[in-house]
Amino acid sequence: MKYGIVQFTSDRGLAPAVAAKAAEEAGFDSFWVPEHTHIPVKREAAHPGTGTGELPDDRYLRTLDPWVALSMVAAVTSRIRLATAVALPVEHDPITLAKTIATLDHLSGGRVSLGAGFGWNIDELTHHGVPKAKRRTVLREYLEAMEQLWSRQEAEYHGEHVDFGPSWAWPKPVQQPRPPVLIGAGGTEKTFGWIARSADGWITTPTEGEIDDKVALLRRTWKEAGREGEPQIVALSGKPDFDALARWEQLGVTEVLFGFPEKGEQWVAEYFQRLAGKLGITR
Repeated sequence: MKYGIVQFTSDRGLAPAVAAKAAEEAGFDSFWVPEHTHIPVKREAAHPGTGTGELPDDRYLRTLDPWVALSMVAAVTSRIRLATAVALPVEHDPITLAKTIATLDHLSGGRVSLGAGFGWNIDELTHHGVPKAKRRTVLREYLEAMEQLWSRQEAEYHGEHVDFGPSWAWPKPVQQPRPPVLIGAGGTEKTFGWIARSADGWITTPTEGEIDDKVALLRRTWKEAGREGEPQIVALSGKPDFDALARWEQLGVTEVLFGFPEKGEQWVAEYFQRLAGKLGITR
């Protein structure tokens, strides 16, 4: 089981490149950042954590662009994976986003993982013209269309929400036919059916709670869909619970992510070293 670091980026926090470099030096396997393009002032969508329109943290208003942030990370690291937890692909043009992700994977030597969400903030999606009832369908088409651009010499896609004729697009990502795609969403039968059809794995949500039965359901759904191998399963964690970590590894969790307090560069670097030591990470 691997271990990664997730940073809730903002324009007031530690620069992601600084944090990721320290995480790599401590031996962590991956570095993850979130995405919100903006937060509408007038909202009807309830936050999954608060259950109301109230946000638990003003960093939701201040998140950095994930792909720009990860490009800065790529420039100062050589091994750590560059990932999103989670990005919102449907808030972009899919052809342009495919170019962005392919370029980052190409320049980083094949280190990108695309963690994607359906989008809990319906008001944010509405500003991007994404109908609430269609967000899963739109995301599926975006991922299918981007994979065509990433993997085919002449790509084309014809769907309800994405439609383009035969086209050339380079660079291609190093990882073929696509960088790993993981879906961050509540662990339900509906979500796992979607993942088994269209993605490579699951990222738990911060409010998920016990995941043992959900991991078993995902793995069963995966096999029933005829998928080969096993799904990637990325679990969010707080402080290390070694009993839970051992149990998760036996269940098939492939990676666990830890956040960190927003403090100074030296403090964070030392925190990563201490955390790595507790987890038994060796460089």
